Amino acid sequence: MNGIRVGSLFGIPFYINPTWFLVLGLVTWTYGEGLATQFPSLPGASPFILGLVTALLLFSSVLAHELGHSFVAIKQGIKVDSITLFIFGGLASLEKESDSPAAAFWVAIAGPAVSLVLFGIFTTLGFAGHLTGPVAAITAVLAAINLSLGLFNLIPGLPLDGGNILKAIVWKVTGNQYKGVKIASIVGQGFGWVAIASGLVPIFLYGSFDNIWNLLIGSFLLQNAGKSAQFARVQERLTGMTVADAVTPNSPMISQDITLREFVDQRTLTGSNWQKFLVTNESGHLVGELALDALKDVRSDRWAHTAVSEIMQSIEPSTIIISDRPLLQAIEQLEAKKVTTLSVTDSDGILVGLLEKAAVINLLHRQPQVNPA
Repeated sequence: MNGIRVGSLFGIPFYINPTWFLVLGLVTWTYGEGLATQFPSLPGASPFILGLVTALLLFSSVLAHELGHSFVAIKQGIKVDSITLFIFGGLASLEKESDSPAAAFWVAIAGPAVSLVLFGIFTTLGFAGHLTGPVAAITAVLAAINLSLGLFNLIPGLPLDGGNILKAIVWKVTGNQYKGVKIASIVGQGFGWVAIASGLVPIFLYGSFDNIWNLLIGSFLLQNAGKSAQFARVQERLTGMTVADAVTPNSPMISQDITLREFVDQRTLTGSNWQKFLVTNESGHLVGELALDALKDVRSDRWAHTAVSEIMQSIEPSTIIISDRPLLQAIEQLEAKKVTTLSVTDSDGILVGLLEKAAVINLLHRQPQVNPA
């Protein structure tokens, strides 16, 4: 979930989703009106300026929460792809999950811990700093918000931090990471339905929309908990499989030493519909790729005198994967790079073939459901 990039924080790309501006406006207006009522002596637009300051400090607290997750992940050697602020708070996108339940626990709990520390800081400032007037009111609001943010995220259901904590605990107890995801997803969906009900009941019984926010939060929990459970099922079914298990038979592979005329003739004889071919040298090592469109740059009367090596393109290393790697890693790589294919080599760089996203999907459909104890 990305949006408008507004810079980097500690080397982490920072984005703002367009929905964030809606919440910023609502929070600014709500707190501005509250300050105007509480402190009628505030002149002109100053209550709403203070409301904007409060809103920005609120989102700074959310950002600090996400940085808590991020710093622990970075300490574990996990890259943080981005942090995004959106309508429901913030999201730190990690390159991969932690390698152990203990490591996953510390990443998950870091965010709520930061929020509770901020609650303690703002509460201490309010009492020990002898603050008065609007500053005291804003400090109290920030303390309350951070307390709510910390406690709400400790609800033991995905996609909340508490769900990730529960997942880590179940993973530790059972030794099965996916069982932890399933249980935390079920709990998350349960809380989602409760939140939706708490938003709908007042509407039907009293015509009140006071809890409409609960309806939105419940929908968010329900949708994302369901996605987590679905992805866990995919992960579980692919456990133990390697990239080699999904390589496309008769992958499009050609030698760099043949001419373009030989290449075209071979393609015609085989009836190949591939639009891109992987190129190898005489020892079978992957050295590049050739797209059919590249032939347009060479006059057809020169095809017999032009080798494939002369017009082939280099391959981005991030789209190459070793054949003995877990198939789950290939899926993560496909999603991270937003590509539909990966070139597969063995550990020595010898080309094995092509891995297609569609082939992985077909493999999933053929794979029987796994029901571990």
